[in-house]
Amino acid sequence: MSEHLIVTDEEATRVITLRRPEKKNALTQDMYRAMSDAIDTAQNNPAIRCMIITGGSGAFTAGNDLEDFLKDSAAKAEAPRASNAVKFLYSLAQNVKPLIAAVDGVAIGIGTTMLFHCDYVLASTTATFKTPFIHLGLVPEGASSLLFPRTMGHQRAFAALVMGRTMDAEDGKAAGFVNEVVAPGHTEVEARKVAREICALPAEAVAISRRLLKLPPEDLTRRIDQEGHLFGERMKSQEAIAAFKAFFARKKG
Repeated sequence: MSEHLIVTDEEATRVITLRRPEKKNALTQDMYRAMSDAIDTAQNNPAIRCMIITGGSGAFTAGNDLEDFLKDSAAKAEAPRASNAVKFLYSLAQNVKPLIAAVDGVAIGIGTTMLFHCDYVLASTTATFKTPFIHLGLVPEGASSLLFPRTMGHQRAFAALVMGRTMDAEDGKAAGFVNEVVAPGHTEVEARKVAREICALPAEAVAISRRLLKLPPEDLTRRIDQEGHLFGERMKSQEAIAAFKAFFARKKG
């Protein structure tokens, strides 16, 4: 288990809490592995009826820790996307338990794309959503190229994924991927209320109905693989190399 992740089982709900506030919960490979384990081990546990992913107050996640991500990619030069991040995406795609997200503050990159694998999303009025893949010379990931247009239509998906425009909580609600907008600091409390509501329903009927509503897992993993192949190719491109150099130069400046 990662030191930056807390997993607790409360009644019939597993709560997965990102805890790296000094980095706005930027995700390391260890955190991806721990999140994947937390989801996978709930699958055949009948005591777990629902799951919540939260970053606590102030930040959901700033997305990939780029230094950690580049170090991991360099170590896997032949398959730069064969990482714990991909395993986490597979865990999301193959998950059969209702999944709630509590988003307070920034949700960047995979912090936004993971929400499209969730069943219910609460966002605070300070929440912002941004997928700046193209700005880094890369391509969308997490089956977002499939799920974004399915949820919000091509035009909104293009503005988000290709142009990298930021959305706020009300934009997210209008686009269809945010269920409720709540006050800052209240997303987790409200998520627990939603979890109790779901847990009170007949479990088998919930599982069957959820499966009917969602795309087949194999469709999602096929798109994750397709995006991952292109993502790996783009990592070696001159556009991406220049964009990453510019990013780290701004960070040092």
